[in-house]
Amino acid sequence: MNTALPAPLDVKLMNLTASVLFVGFAAFVLAAGAWWVLRYQGFGIARIVVQGELAHNNAVTLRANVGPHLVGNFFTVDLRAAREAFEQVPWVRRAQVRRVYPGSLHVELQEHDAVAYWGPESGSALVNSQGEVFEANVGDVDQDGLPRLQGPQGSSAEVLQMYGLLEPVFKPLGLDVDELELTGRGGWRATLDSEAVVELGGGTPLEVVQRTQRFVRTLTQVARQYGRRVDALESADLRHAGGYALRLRGVTTVSADAAAGAAGVRKR
Repeated sequence: MNTALPAPLDVKLMNLTASVLFVGFAAFVLAAGAWWVLRYQGFGIARIVVQGELAHNNAVTLRANVGPHLVGNFFTVDLRAAREAFEQVPWVRRAQVRRVYPGSLHVELQEHDAVAYWGPESGSALVNSQGEVFEANVGDVDQDGLPRLQGPQGSSAEVLQMYGLLEPVFKPLGLDVDELELTGRGGWRATLDSEAVVELGGGTPLEVVQRTQRFVRTLTQVARQYGRRVDALESADLRHAGGYALRLRGVTTVSADAAAGAAGVRKR
């Protein structure tokens, strides 16, 4: 029966030293290889291909603005950081960035489509068709006649939705909603293109729309009673339980019966 003798201590130390040296050498080779990959100009980003329907940006300016923020080469560039850099460019809503060998980054961009101004006239905020607020140079807006929407922070989608419901309600009168505001108390205020201000009151969207429809159906008749057209409307308050109050331009004195009608028009 043969019994294996334990290896001498010096042999064990030699084996351990060899293993340590091998691991250290391998780590050095990997580190040197990584350093070479990071530094080798042949792996640099040679092209940035920009795709998408761009109305407010172009590929040249995008490359100039984003290029300096791209760190690394084709293999090491952080695609998430690159995407965020593109999304910081004005008018860019969303970016998708991917590597395409050899040496190219392909970027698919989606721009904001402005449908309204947001906030006070002194601001630079806009609302896109998804109800999102974004900052941009309002001088770059191509569309004419965009409405102005206002409301508490985080309410832009709700205000845009209400605008979409109310705008067609006023169309039969030949009037457009220039401004729509959701007040801090939950009430709605519309300013028409005739500069008339209409307090619409609060409630569910359906309640507000129905209240506005009743007002629109009777406004022409009421204005005619005073020899006026609907564009003579100066202001209206729909928050009354039994009807609404209104003010017409050019109507300064009325009879007792007419005053009662001007003070409150009952629902029909």
